[in-house]
Amino acid sequence: MRDKNQILNRHSVRLKEYDYSQAGVYFVTLCAKNRKSIFGDIIDGTMQTNETGLIIAATWQWLSEQYPYVRLDTWVVMPNHFHGIVFLLDDRRGGSRTAPTKRKPLGRLIGAFKTVSTKRINALRGTPGQPVWQRNYYEHVIRNEIDLEETREYIQNNPLKWLEDENHPANMEK
Repeated sequence: MRDKNQILNRHSVRLKEYDYSQAGVYFVTLCAKNRKSIFGDIIDGTMQTNETGLIIAATWQWLSEQYPYVRLDTWVVMPNHFHGIVFLLDDRRGGSRTAPTKRKPLGRLIGAFKTVSTKRINALRGTPGQPVWQRNYYEHVIRNEIDLEETREYIQNNPLKWLEDENHPANMEK
């Protein structure tokens, strides 16, 4: 069990005073519990997803089907983590008699993704209630076109650089 002080002193990467439900572009990274490689393997620089990885991919796509203000951009399932770019669109249109739709902020969307993918994976494995994801996730607010293109390139090249990746099992032990 974790020391209570570790939990209370955890540093947040979220921007203070930032509204994560507003329209914007976000880069997210989620890691598998204990960074175990359970989503597939990299072979010759290409990610080969297994059934669990296919569930991750399908659930990520489900987000944009479930929430009309979500548009997915570049993403990749890696052996033990996931990278994706998500656009939260400005859908707050309508006349004076139309109330804006209730939007989930980014954190709640990622929570929905984690919950749905975990339930689907546990159903496949016959392991109800077992965690699939690490607590929390990394996010970065993409602020301009250059940042967006660099992030897309990073995601697309991630499988090619797997042996150098900080999440590669051999590199986590160093």
